[in-house]
Amino acid sequence: MKKLFTIVCLLVAFSMQSQNQPNVKPKIGTVTGTVLDVTLNQPLPYVNIIIKDSKNNLITGGITNNDGQFEVNQIPVGIHIVSIEYLGFLSQTKTIIISKDNKKIDLGTINLEEAATSLDEVTIVAETSTIQQKVDRKVITIGKDLQTAGATASEIMNNLPSVSVDQQTGSISLRGNQNVRVMVDGKLSNIPAEQLLKQIPSSSIKSIELITNPSAKYNPEGMSGIINIVLHKNTKIGFNGNLNIGLSHDVEAKFNSSIDANYRNGKFNVYGSYNNSVTKNFNFGEINRIEQNINQNFEILNNNKSHLFKVGLDYYLDDKNTISVFTNQNIFNGWVDVDSSINYLFDASLNESQYTRSDNENDSQQYNFNYKHDFNDEGHNIELEVDHNTYNGLAFTRNNFFSSQRPNFIEDTDTDRKSSTINLDYSNPLSETAKLEVGLQARLFNTNIYYQSDARETNQNGDYIPTTTTFDYTRDIYSAYATYGKTLDKWSYQVGLRAENVTVNSEAFKEDLQSNEQTNIPFDNDYFKLYPSAFVTYSPSDKNSFQVNYSRRVDRPGIGQVNPLPEWNTPLISQFGNQELRPQFTNSIETNYTRQLENGSITAGVFYRIIEDEIQQAILIDRTDTNRLIFTNLNFDNSSAYGVELSSNYRPTKWWSVNASFDLFSQTQKSVAESFDSNQNIVLNTVQVDNVMWNVRAFNNFKVTKALSLSAFGMYSGKNKNIQFETNDMFMVNLGMRYSFLQGKASFSLSYNDIFDTMYAQFEGKTPYVQVGRFNWESQQISGRLSYRFGGGNYRAKSRKQRDNDTKSGGGFM
Repeated sequence: MKKLFTIVCLLVAFSMQSQNQPNVKPKIGTVTGTVLDVTLNQPLPYVNIIIKDSKNNLITGGITNNDGQFEVNQIPVGIHIVSIEYLGFLSQTKTIIISKDNKKIDLGTINLEEAATSLDEVTIVAETSTIQQKVDRKVITIGKDLQTAGATASEIMNNLPSVSVDQQTGSISLRGNQNVRVMVDGKLSNIPAEQLLKQIPSSSIKSIELITNPSAKYNPEGMSGIINIVLHKNTKIGFNGNLNIGLSHDVEAKFNSSIDANYRNGKFNVYGSYNNSVTKNFNFGEINRIEQNINQNFEILNNNKSHLFKVGLDYYLDDKNTISVFTNQNIFNGWVDVDSSINYLFDASLNESQYTRSDNENDSQQYNFNYKHDFNDEGHNIELEVDHNTYNGLAFTRNNFFSSQRPNFIEDTDTDRKSSTINLDYSNPLSETAKLEVGLQARLFNTNIYYQSDARETNQNGDYIPTTTTFDYTRDIYSAYATYGKTLDKWSYQVGLRAENVTVNSEAFKEDLQSNEQTNIPFDNDYFKLYPSAFVTYSPSDKNSFQVNYSRRVDRPGIGQVNPLPEWNTPLISQFGNQELRPQFTNSIETNYTRQLENGSITAGVFYRIIEDEIQQAILIDRTDTNRLIFTNLNFDNSSAYGVELSSNYRPTKWWSVNASFDLFSQTQKSVAESFDSNQNIVLNTVQVDNVMWNVRAFNNFKVTKALSLSAFGMYSGKNKNIQFETNDMFMVNLGMRYSFLQGKASFSLSYNDIFDTMYAQFEGKTPYVQVGRFNWESQQISGRLSYRFGGGNYRAKSRKQRDNDTKSGGGFM
């Protein structure tokens, strides 16, 4: 299969290159040979054979087969250099002359010797992670130390400053807020972020960018900004790739693996990858209503299988023009079992329980086209990108009630989602100190959800009736932006403005299947907004840098927040979206200071936000059953938030490095909650919560030998309040090790998380009932991962620009 793939790629590349072109030397030459491992006297497959002209320009190339043999054809007349390269071995070069009388050249047997020095010199991944404050983002370069911290992107996120992952839902937050865009290589696919992060091996991550105050060039969604995960690009000349296998276990087993490979020859770069995740997750908890003497227990078991495929092609027309295409294909299926029970301590005869089984499957596709033209000046280019995403999901849920007056019912949900984005970007360095960027963008988004239940609502007689509901949501955004930046000695600034016109159309159509009574609820919202941004940086010396920036952003309600269909149900709680929810707008200003130390750096920052039409959760009492609560979202008055951040990476000794961070944020949350007065009448109360939360993290890496390193991570989170609950403080300690072998091409990592079993959520609340509770998940995991790099080559292919594509998704509980 590998040989067939290589032959196809070579045939395509060479057939394209063999087209007649004016003023091009005839391609009549052929070079052959055999490559052996001099130590083992064995043939070496997939060795890169690179042909360059006398000016060191790449002409063509090939790779050896399983017998170590190679043959490269269509070499033009002239003097050329043949480079034989393989990862972990010393390269060799040969000079050849192609002429009419010397068309075929046999280099005979070429013996490659293993490199005597450590491969760390050519390895992309550094030993330790670094934190760098740039003009509009904080860049955390992921080293081998953080790779040891977890097998997937989801697991290492909690090691980053200002970032946290909800262990219950997998949702990610930045600066204590979940209104954040999560992208991979500058793009957000239709795959839910929490699902995608569990599929990305940590060893595939090059860096993570925390863009807390994005410029006008970026889409303005997300109060907290953007988290962009940058993956390693296997775009070296020849054949290269990586293989990763990971296994974790606590109560249940979790498996993930990935393989990625690329082949670059001449004008073509072909690449592909496959990631999978097969996991079971067990969670359990309880909520006690003190005054009512009601105890609710629940156990949740998830079983998910996900497969992600990516195939792409870069075609380098010439030094100035590049065409790139790729597709992502994701297949997901899984089920979740929820066992919950309600115990009435004052009357056991009222006890009831519920069993819910939900089977889910979805598949999503992404198709991307990119054309880039570079002008003569470096950095002067124009780029067109077209991106199309589709998502199809099916969910079938069975709700069974025991010792309850509620009848059993089923729910069937069918979701179809499509989104298309067209970007046209132009970048012009007006001078050595000034740069102008302008662009146009169109984003077209549509979701259609069909929901059917055989017993969801009651009529006037109290009988349960089957219903169907169709929810159609369309949002089209057309925008233009311009940014201008200039450097003046020790000062630099960048100003920008983005203009957006938004059209929202939604319609909920509900039908009673018994009476055929129909209800239609339309909603439209059109608006035009401007989003300015400004950045000013002052660097009095190489070691000191000060920055102040401002931006205006928007949080558009996600599908889960506006969808009037039930998102989930338990015997005491249901959650619904609010179709008339308006977007909230945020004006954010922050300042940062960075100090370069002799053995590291330290960054400190302060931010302040003013939030307009804030979206918050509301808690209402179900009129059909006053013991039940309904969660939804509403818009509230303006509020504010502020925070302080401090992060550092430091190497006290040659064998010890530490990344540490501290963050504190404060935000006022407003909501409404219904409760009962002394006469058992329902009254509406306005609830305001002033929340101050802080976190401290420290990641230590100890290099024992060149091959062996150990790690220790500690995290402490202070108390956290929201509208319903106040969560107690939490702390966690993780240990890990990493061992490299096979001359650095392979590594094995082992980690033991939450070694003291202290990571659980214990909470209490007063609205609308006095409640206490606790939630546990599989935090005490043992994880192992094996990674292997194959192929070789040190010449990188031309990189292509990555753009962002933001679309908010989902609502959420707590």
